[in-house]
Amino acid sequence: MELTIPVGQDAVWAEHLAGDGVPIVLLHPGIGDSRVWDPVVPGLSGHRVVRYDVRGYGRSPQPTGEFSLLGDLETVLEQLNLEHVLLVGCSMGGGTALNFTLAHPDRVHGLVLLCPGVSGFPMPEEPELDAEYDVLAAKRDVEGLVQFGLRHWAAAGSDDAVAAQLRAAVPAWFDQGEYLKPDPPVYDRLQEIQVPSVVMVGDKDRPILAAVAGGTAARIPGCEFIWLPGADHFPSLREPQLVTDTILRFAGASPAARPAVQ
Repeated sequence: MELTIPVGQDAVWAEHLAGDGVPIVLLHPGIGDSRVWDPVVPGLSGHRVVRYDVRGYGRSPQPTGEFSLLGDLETVLEQLNLEHVLLVGCSMGGGTALNFTLAHPDRVHGLVLLCPGVSGFPMPEEPELDAEYDVLAAKRDVEGLVQFGLRHWAAAGSDDAVAAQLRAAVPAWFDQGEYLKPDPPVYDRLQEIQVPSVVMVGDKDRPILAAVAGGTAARIPGCEFIWLPGADHFPSLREPQLVTDTILRFAGASPAARPAVQ
């Protein structure tokens, strides 16, 4: 069922699929929208599944007021009366999942993190990349930014599905700085997470993003780490079956379980 969920003075597009077991909440990356999960959702049939487009992405209108990713996730779960969930987050969505887990540890059944963005990680400066992006953004050059994204995040191939994801995301980038409030840094608090967790990252992702994933898995107690051969920053498009199988495995895990470190 498709929904429009009010968040502050704005709204987000959402999909809520009925099913059994722990609800599975899919959080998309900043280089796409919730359609990034299209290859995964059919394999989750029979489970309760929620996904939504962050303000300004995909089918959600552009924001008109300040918001945070954590705050909107809290609102979506409140509106749908979801108290205890499995969070599945890719890149930007992974960061949101981590923030929610630290803010509400008793409400999280487990974490499936795909090449997660992690606030507080000591990212190196990349002045040339930043300058290239700034020029394109200043011109509001959607197609230029799509090509920028394909060069930097789609090492496994520039197919139509990946390009469509970037086109669904780029419009949100232009005005995000005006309205999006950053969530608090979490990298130095990852050792506080006590739910079953797994980090997945592609061996064709950017090296710094693979380093973020490895550092995250190393800091979360008992966290499983999975390399995705041939995958880049779009793991749900590149390895949907492995991603689906991992989600199902964690959806069925006991909250008290601790996966073995690999």
